[in-house]
Amino acid sequence: MSYSVGLTLYNLAGRGLDRPLAQWTDRPKGPLVWLHAPKSENLAAMTALAQRLIAENGVAVVLTAPEQPVLSLDYATMFAAPPQDTTADTARFLDYWTPSLIVFCGNEIRPALIHEAQLRKLPMLLVDGRGPQLMPGREGWYPGLIKTALTALRQILVVDDAAAKSFRNAGAEPAQIQTTGRLEEQSAALPYLEAERFNLAQSLATRPIWLAAAVPEIEEAAVIAAHREALRLSHRLLLILVPHDPARATALGAELEGNEGWQVALRSADQEPVPETEVYIPDSASEFGLWYRLAPVTFLGGSLLGDGCARNPMEPAALGSAILYGPRSGLFGAAYGRLGAARAARAVGSATDLAQALGDLLSPDRAARLAQAAWTVASEGVDVTDKVLDLIGKMMDRAQ
Repeated sequence: MSYSVGLTLYNLAGRGLDRPLAQWTDRPKGPLVWLHAPKSENLAAMTALAQRLIAENGVAVVLTAPEQPVLSLDYATMFAAPPQDTTADTARFLDYWTPSLIVFCGNEIRPALIHEAQLRKLPMLLVDGRGPQLMPGREGWYPGLIKTALTALRQILVVDDAAAKSFRNAGAEPAQIQTTGRLEEQSAALPYLEAERFNLAQSLATRPIWLAAAVPEIEEAAVIAAHREALRLSHRLLLILVPHDPARATALGAELEGNEGWQVALRSADQEPVPETEVYIPDSASEFGLWYRLAPVTFLGGSLLGDGCARNPMEPAALGSAILYGPRSGLFGAAYGRLGAARAARAVGSATDLAQALGDLLSPDRAARLAQAAWTVASEGVDVTDKVLDLIGKMMDRAQ
């Protein structure tokens, strides 16, 4: 297959970008699917797709992305840095991994990779499409390049009608494009021990509860101030305060009790919250599934004054806890964007805002509406992922 003028110019512009030979893990035997996530915002959806491919289709998966996923990978999902979009780099990658199929995500188009895959007669699919673009740093005018690359894709699944129009305008055939919506993200429903939840729920009875999750030291005063204000509205309110650094739990408890007179219970000391307890401090980052299930309202630490939100907001969303968060979204900007668009989380800009928002959400019906909207966002995309899995299976069957 000869190079087009556009691809020739594109390859010439990419000279010198090849990387040294990568050290990859051993390729397992059998069929393998290559999933590519070009941006961090695509990682959660592609990680979820990888895990379902492994569990339901029985294939191995190599996932490429600019950075290691924050969410844990299935043991059979292999992670690798993506090749540069040059003939030599992509050829080495394809020759080593020999995928049965390639799935791209989002809007990044890799013409050199697509050409090399065509040479090997590899089926290619694009999902979660939002409008085609060349990868950052490789932009330029290359006649017919994007159109040629798009027509090589077997199917293009896009998130909405605007994305479909963008792909048609760039040269994709209407028959290639399906408007499906966005992919499901990796399940954020964290595990828990039901016996623990039952015992705590029994001891807390009908007390109102809120959770401050993964709170850095710089935000502790704001959280305590919000709790103090909220206690004026609900004198039996319990705060579950999980410090970002679990090792700080004991010192934090001593400060609150000794310096400020709070009634504190420490989980590390096997102290259960009693009716007089005002602040309950766990010392483990592994029990958030329990706390989200107990607390109707969650403030996500790190988002107000810290270095960025430390927990995925889809965790409380998936477990029915209404979400409060500050302006520093950290790695989860896309997730907060979807929650905000659905009015499924409440943003606060200061400690005063946090106290006021918490007071509003002490009303059970308001917290329930917010939590229901958040759950809806967290559970979106399941049907789309089912469709993608079915399509992948059919494409791989035809390729054999």
